[in-house]
Amino acid sequence: MKKLVIATTAFAAIAALTLAGCSSRGDVATDGASAAAGFAADSTIGVALPDKTSENWVLAGQLFTDGLTEAGFKPDVQYAPANNTVPEQQNQISSMVTNGAKVIIIGAKDGAQLSSQVEAAHDAGATVIAYDRLILNTEAVDYYLAFDNFKVGELQGQALLDGLAAKSPDKKSYNIELFSGSPDDNNAGVFFDGAMSVLQPKIDDGTLVVVSGQTAVAQTATQGWLAQNARSRIDTLLAGNYASADLDGVLSPNDTLARAIIEGVVAAGKPIPVITGQDSEVESVKSIMAGEQYMTIYKDTRALVAQAIVMVQDLQKGDTPEVNDTESYDNGVKVVPSYLLAPLVVTKDTAAEVYKGNDSLEPLTK
Repeated sequence: MKKLVIATTAFAAIAALTLAGCSSRGDVATDGASAAAGFAADSTIGVALPDKTSENWVLAGQLFTDGLTEAGFKPDVQYAPANNTVPEQQNQISSMVTNGAKVIIIGAKDGAQLSSQVEAAHDAGATVIAYDRLILNTEAVDYYLAFDNFKVGELQGQALLDGLAAKSPDKKSYNIELFSGSPDDNNAGVFFDGAMSVLQPKIDDGTLVVVSGQTAVAQTATQGWLAQNARSRIDTLLAGNYASADLDGVLSPNDTLARAIIEGVVAAGKPIPVITGQDSEVESVKSIMAGEQYMTIYKDTRALVAQAIVMVQDLQKGDTPEVNDTESYDNGVKVVPSYLLAPLVVTKDTAAEVYKGNDSLEPLTK
C-alpha cells in the first residue's frame, strides 16, 4: 500500500464523461464508508473550497453551484479568503454543519487542521467528501475524490526525462532543479513522491544532477503555491549554482510555478530548460504551444465536480457511492475509500487531441 500522508443540457454529458474515467487500479466496492440513510432531494450541500489561487478552483466553484442547482439541491459554495484561509475555512465548515448540510465537500486549504470541523459534521449526520486534497488524521472522512495524484507526479517525472532526451539526445547527464508545492497542501508531497519515484534512480546513477543538492521536499517547497516564491527561489538557485553551468530541466509541480520559473530563467539570460507543469492553465497551454513550457497535466475539473455530484445523488437516495481504490490513501488514521480519475499528459504534440471538445482549451492548440 502506498501510504500517502505528507512525509489536485452539458452537466449530463460531463457526468457521463466522469463515469468513464477511472484509475488503473480498477473499480472496487467497499464497506469502508456507509451510505447515508438518504435525505430530501432539495437538501443543502456544502462545498468549502480554498482561496482562488488557480483557474481550476475558480472553475470548480461555478461548476458546483450550477451542477448542484441543476440536480435539485441547494448549494452552499464558499471560498476561504487568502488572508485568513484556514480559520475562515474552519468557520465556513462549522456554519455548513449548523445550517444542516447533508453532505459537505471540502477542498482543504490545510488538510491537517480540519479534523475538529469534519468530526462535528459527522456527529451531525453529514457525509464528508475530501475533494482533491486528502483530510488528515481523522476517522470522519467518508470518501476521497481526486485525480490520481501519485500518478500525476510519476507522469511529470517521466515527462521531464522524455523532454531532456528529446532536446539533448547526445548528453550523458543533465543538470536539473526540483520544485514542490505548498507544505500545507497534502497533495504537494504526493506529487513530489510520485515524481521522485521516477527521478531518484536517475539521480542515483548520475543521469540527473541536482546542482544545488536540494532534493528533499522541505528544501523544494513553495509556500502557498505562490508564483513570487517560486520566482525568488529560481533566482537564488541560478545566481548560486548556474553562473557557468547550464540548467537543463526543472521539475515544477504546477503551471503557475512553471511560468514564474520561466520568467526567472529568461531574466537571467539563460535558455529555457525543459520544465513540467500541471492544471492546463490557459497561459501555460499558450506557452507549451510556443515551445516554452514543455508539458502540463490535464485534470478535467468538469469531470471531477460531476463525479462529486454523482456521489451526492447516490447518498441522497441512500446508496453507497462507487469507489475504485480502497488501499492507497491513508490519512494517518484510516485508509479513505477513494474515487480516482486518470490524469493526462499534455505536450505540444498531444495538446490538440487531449483538449478536443474542450471549448476553452482546444482553440489554443490551433
